[in-house]
Amino acid sequence: MSYLEYTVKTTPTGPGKMLHLNWPLMVLLMAVAGVGFLMLYSVAGGSLSPWAEPQMKRFALGFAVMLMVAMVPIWFWRNMSLLAYLISLALLIAVALVGVEGKGAQRWIDIGFMRLQPSELVKITLVMLLAAYYDWLPMSRVSRPVWVALPVAMILFPVALVLRQPDLGTSILLLAAGGVMMFIAGVHWAYFATVIAAVVGLIFAVFESRGTSWQMLENYQYRRIDTFLNPDNDPLGAGYHITQSKIALGSGGWTGRGFMQGTQSRLNFLPEKHTDFIFVTLAEEFGFVGAISILGLYSLILLFCISTALSNRDRYSSLLTLGVAMTFFLFFSVNMAMVMGLMPVVGVPLPLVSYGGSAMLVLMVGFGLVQSAHIHKPR
Repeated sequence: MSYLEYTVKTTPTGPGKMLHLNWPLMVLLMAVAGVGFLMLYSVAGGSLSPWAEPQMKRFALGFAVMLMVAMVPIWFWRNMSLLAYLISLALLIAVALVGVEGKGAQRWIDIGFMRLQPSELVKITLVMLLAAYYDWLPMSRVSRPVWVALPVAMILFPVALVLRQPDLGTSILLLAAGGVMMFIAGVHWAYFATVIAAVVGLIFAVFESRGTSWQMLENYQYRRIDTFLNPDNDPLGAGYHITQSKIALGSGGWTGRGFMQGTQSRLNFLPEKHTDFIFVTLAEEFGFVGAISILGLYSLILLFCISTALSNRDRYSSLLTLGVAMTFFLFFSVNMAMVMGLMPVVGVPLPLVSYGGSAMLVLMVGFGLVQSAHIHKPR
């Protein structure tokens, strides 16, 4: 019996698919989303509008989409990987032509009932395409230069389009997610060591060139670096966001000030309290206990995804599941590092908690793919 015949005969069909969902993962996703609803209710001063109620509706839509994606056999999504990637690229190009501008960036397409951000979609379609590519490519060719160059081009093309918007945060996530996919697919470590060495050398050259005739950055860009390294240099200007974020984090203590009692968020000292900095709001109100709890929920989601990937004998399903898991990890780790001052503020939302439609919907599609891989694996 061939592998395909075995897969068809041993995977559930019809209503039985619902029983084979990864239910612990479903519960964890609902729990994290519930935390998000609670915090959006809090930052609105005890009101479901303008953030909590729309977020609940978006999650309900995303949950339904996740179930629909999960019910479709994983081989279908494998065959659709290239088309999905090309559609996301077309949408990125459309953003440059007819996109909606907001806060100095042109990142959205207005589709009536919501603003779609194609750069969020490409995070998943890139993972799908790379998983399909390495599933197709024999292991003996994975580390050959010509076969390494092709996925690098797949990664850099959307990165270039996203940088034009401009959106540095998403560009970094795309590069990191693509690099992780190549690493777990088996690309030789020497390629990554070369890239890391080149980046370190470039950073060193940037600092050494300051004040010289061959200065590599503009003076204002160096001032931004200074602000990141020491926000106190400009506490009311470029360093304001991270300074207020650290004050809120510190004031939370071990158990927090209490639900809806955070002074930084309630008095509007904290910027973007319902999107990028919502983790700080949670930490101020629920303290270290609340912060470590949400981190624990995220860790459990990762654990269940990795467990599913390791138990699947289908290479595409395993790579896809690990890719979605690592993309999810990058989301919350970069956001938390950003608001704690460990990374520059680059505008990355906290997954399933920050207010936003595109990021949540795309993430739920990603978890739908994880569920599809789990349901349709050979048993």
